[in-house]
Amino acid sequence: ALRKVSDLEKAFATAALVYNNYADSESKLSKSETKSLLQSQFWHFIQGQENKPKYQEIISSLDEESENKINFEDFMILLVSLTLMSDLLQEIKNVKTTK
Repeated sequence: ALRKVSDLEKAFATAALVYNNYADSESKLSKSETKSLLQSQFWHFIQGQENKPKYQEIISSLDEESENKINFEDFMILLVSLTLMSDLLQEIKNVKTTK
């Protein structure tokens, strides 16, 4: 089904598939599972961000002892937030494609 879609559509479909592979039977992630997923699947975007206050705030919220789970919508907001603050984003912006 994804053979005829754009690269952007594939990127979001991949994010959804990764989320679903980690999510529980209610399609949610615990905060610790979310942190683990970010560290294993989103490492290049979060690498080197440890000293940024917003990053620390986000990670601290995932470290809190809480029964709250993260749904797909919140997960996507989290990914976008981490991407926007990432140093890797600036490197990506500097790359020109030949399309």
